[in-house]
Amino acid sequence: MKRLLIVATILCTTVLIIPTMLVLFVSDPTENTTTVTRTITLEETQEKWSYQPEEDVAVAIYRTQVEEIEEVPLEKYVMGVVASEMHANFEMEALKAQALTARTYMVKNILQPRDVKLPEGAMVTDTVTHQVYKNEAELREQWGADYDMNMARIQEAVLATQGQVLTYEGEPIDAMFFSTSNGYTENSEDYWENEIPYLRSVESPWDQSSPRFSAEKVVTVAEFQEKLGVTMPEDGSAGSIVERTDGGRVAKVVINGKELSGRDVRDKLGLDSSDFQWQRQGDQIAIQTRGWGHGVGMSQFGADGMAKEGKDYKAIVNHYYQGVKIQGLEPYVADMMAKVD
Repeated sequence: MKRLLIVATILCTTVLIIPTMLVLFVSDPTENTTTVTRTITLEETQEKWSYQPEEDVAVAIYRTQVEEIEEVPLEKYVMGVVASEMHANFEMEALKAQALTARTYMVKNILQPRDVKLPEGAMVTDTVTHQVYKNEAELREQWGADYDMNMARIQEAVLATQGQVLTYEGEPIDAMFFSTSNGYTENSEDYWENEIPYLRSVESPWDQSSPRFSAEKVVTVAEFQEKLGVTMPEDGSAGSIVERTDGGRVAKVVINGKELSGRDVRDKLGLDSSDFQWQRQGDQIAIQTRGWGHGVGMSQFGADGMAKEGKDYKAIVNHYYQGVKIQGLEPYVADMMAKVD
């Protein structure tokens, strides 16, 4: 109890601090690289943002590769997620938006655990079942000589937003995110079952800069039939796309009388997106897609595009999540304590 009350006090005093630069950068906006002239250490950033890891709420992560549970402080967990889920060279305000979504996702998961079977004592996995997470050793191996530069940016984004979560009508939200839209995000009920008021389809024109904005996959007719459980029509076509969602993704297809959802087709064929079209070419089917991911919530490349236009992280999250507020963790500390202890 004492530990979490201390956390609440720290969060109350830090959540409204205006961020300042922790790292000095010289960059060419036409390049996708950043040169660091001075890096402030993790210890300095923790002191600057009044962060005490030993007093933070512990997150128990099931590490799937080694089949062990790793406990880390909440904000360090968020660092590991942001580092794993978003490019470290994205704009700082986009990284802050990602930090806010990652923290909100975890807080929501503590308060209302998702219906996923986990080993005893674990809160989340380190995979896309929840959020991808890598620890310091794994990131050092991945980034090599770029570790200090990249982690300095991640730390700044996380600690500048520490203790902040996204809420809707007073409750932390399901802060869904994905890589690249097709120009619009998706209504929640068009991909999952439930209609969620803050997960509405919105424009996201910035995504065209993403390397995964468009793609093509070619499959054989035999593979197409086997994976979708269909028999191709004799007229040489590949079936019809008969309905699309508000976000422009495929809602329904009909193949020789069999109806499938766009999500079914995407999942079974392993497509980047459920915004697709196709053409039958002899014994092959060419499928073109736009976007990458489920399309619900915040687009990461969209967030980076908004940041490049000068929008801050608050504007970014308020664009992608409708009617939400940014607030501190203190109202949820007692309930989190009950779940963690």
